[in-house]
Amino acid sequence: MKYKMIHENFNVADLDVSLKFYEEALGLREKRRSVAADGSYIIVYVGNEETPFELELTWLRDHPQKYDLGEEEFHLAFRTDDYEGSLRKHTEMGCVAFINEAMGIYFITDPDGYWLEILPVRNGAW
Repeated sequence: MKYKMIHENFNVADLDVSLKFYEEALGLREKRRSVAADGSYIIVYVGNEETPFELELTWLRDHPQKYDLGEEEFHLAFRTDDYEGSLRKHTEMGCVAFINEAMGIYFITDPDGYWLEILPVRNGAW
């Protein structure tokens, strides 16, 4: 059997704030959405043209408390063809959480505290 990864889910407190962040920080745009008939949830899938993989952002009406992200060890990774430009942009946005100069990577956090790893293209390989 073969499996193809298609999406990852993050629950978010403010869908509009998250959509704005993901578009500004990573160029991810809304592809489609699903709204519960009773208004209890909204699911928005964001992505880009570089890959079919999508990030599912889920807003739940009845979850007013902050999401428990544990020790923030899990993350979603993105590769960029302009590492220095991305680092500058994310620094200006104020969302850089950690820079690992030895590994040549850094992490940003989204409005809900999810960590996103940013890696450069290495040896010409995406």
